[in-house]
Amino acid sequence: MSHLSEVTGLSVSAVQSRVQKLERRGVIRGYKAVIDDERRGLAVNAYIAVTPIDYSQEAEIPDKLKNIDGIMSCDSVAGSPSFMLTVRVESPSKLEELLNLIHRTVSVSTETTIVLQRYFAK
Repeated sequence: MSHLSEVTGLSVSAVQSRVQKLERRGVIRGYKAVIDDERRGLAVNAYIAVTPIDYSQEAEIPDKLKNIDGIMSCDSVAGSPSFMLTVRVESPSKLEELLNLIHRTVSVSTETTIVLQRYFAK
C-alpha cells in the first residue's frame, strides 16, 4: 500500500480504502506470487501446437493432458492446430521426454516452438 501511496500521491489510508472498494466490486479478484521458473530449474519454455490425428477424440485431449508435469496451460485455438500448450521443463532432453509422453497419452501431431527470450509479459 505504501508503494501505491508513493506512486499515486495519495495517503496510505486512501489507497487502502480504494483497493478495498475494488476488491468488493470484484475488479481486483485476487493476488498472486510471480515465480521465476528459471531459478526453479525450469529453463526451457516452449509452445506446442497440438493437432488431433482422430478428430472424434479431440474433446478428450485437454483432460488427458491436464495432469502431466511440465504442461503449464492448454488453450483451444483457431487455425490448423486445435490446442496450444505452454510448457516449462528443465532441459531440451526433458522437452523431448515430455513430447514423447504427450504422444503416448493422446493420438496427436505436434509442432514445438522453443522460446529463446521473453521481452515482456503482462
